[in-house]
Amino acid sequence: MNEDQESRVSGDGCTIAFRVDGAEDAPALLLSNALGTNLNMWAPQVAAFAAHFLVIRYDTRGHGQSDAPRNPYTIDQLGRDALAVLDAANVSRAHVCGLSLGGVTAMWLAVNAPLRVAALVLAATAGRIGAREMWETRIEQVLAGGTESIADAVMTRWFTEEFRASSPSLVETYRSMLTSTPRDGYIGCSAALRDADLRHTIERITAPTLVVAGTADAATPPTDGEEIRRRVPGAAMQTLNGSHLINVEQPDAFNRAVLTFIGQQQHPAQARASHG
Repeated sequence: MNEDQESRVSGDGCTIAFRVDGAEDAPALLLSNALGTNLNMWAPQVAAFAAHFLVIRYDTRGHGQSDAPRNPYTIDQLGRDALAVLDAANVSRAHVCGLSLGGVTAMWLAVNAPLRVAALVLAATAGRIGAREMWETRIEQVLAGGTESIADAVMTRWFTEEFRASSPSLVETYRSMLTSTPRDGYIGCSAALRDADLRHTIERITAPTLVVAGTADAATPPTDGEEIRRRVPGAAMQTLNGSHLINVEQPDAFNRAVLTFIGQQQHPAQARASHG
């Protein structure tokens, strides 16, 4: 597959759009995005990550250029979609970084396909995100008014007040990402989050794991990240100043955290020497 190629892969009748950046002979890094975003959510990471990895981004089922079936989705389906993307990119094993919904998908991969996951970065996520009643209310609201009806409220959860004031055009870019998400896709993935509870299964994760939390993240607060750190054997945790889309609000610190952590897994002897 050529650098910067966009492609599509079909699994269980649903076509998933994905893109690769970087050198084909570099280690692979799969990025899985948040609910209500598309693969462009990772724009602040691509240049930094593609200098070291074959970066694979994809539109989660129901988002971006991927198909949006009109039915509830499951975390099993989202996980199998990610595996199909890896297969289509001819990647047998990848580092995996997921944020929010993407983090839940990443945990599913590490539990159910451990041989495919070299290292794991779980950002702004939880083994169980929100309460079932919250997701039922969200689904009803989007069913009635589309994603536009929740956009302003979501921006207050995605970004701190300070960031919204200092970077209004960037916030508007992500607001447009949300409002362009198909209603059926947003509802389908909300149902997946409503039903997903990986708090106990993640205890079986064997991949080296870094948890990244935002200090001001009300959707998945640092206590959620701390629970993952406790449950995943050997997991490390780093907290950054910001809210839910911490990769956007603190791109340099986020990129540094991910690159440092994965670099330590790829070169453990060098990492030990640097700390010795």
